[in-house]
Amino acid sequence: MDEIVFFNPGDSIGNFHDHNEAVKTAQIYKQKQEADKKVVVVHGMNNQSFDIFFADDAISHVNENKAAGSAEKPYKISDEL
Repeated sequence: MDEIVFFNPGDSIGNFHDHNEAVKTAQIYKQKQEADKKVVVVHGMNNQSFDIFFADDAISHVNENKAAGSAEKPYKISDEL
């Protein structure tokens, strides 16, 4: 997937250097904590790490005022769970 989305890095559920570890952790988190919420594993544009976010935390035109003043960063979606 080459979809680019913006997230506030402070909303990250976890940060990993290994893609497989990030996906595995996201699957476990989703199963144990928030089964009804979509979780995404994203890859930072300028680094080699992977982050986990709730898909609802993506910054869009609808919620950009809420995110005003935050240091949002662009990410590429790697996996959606």
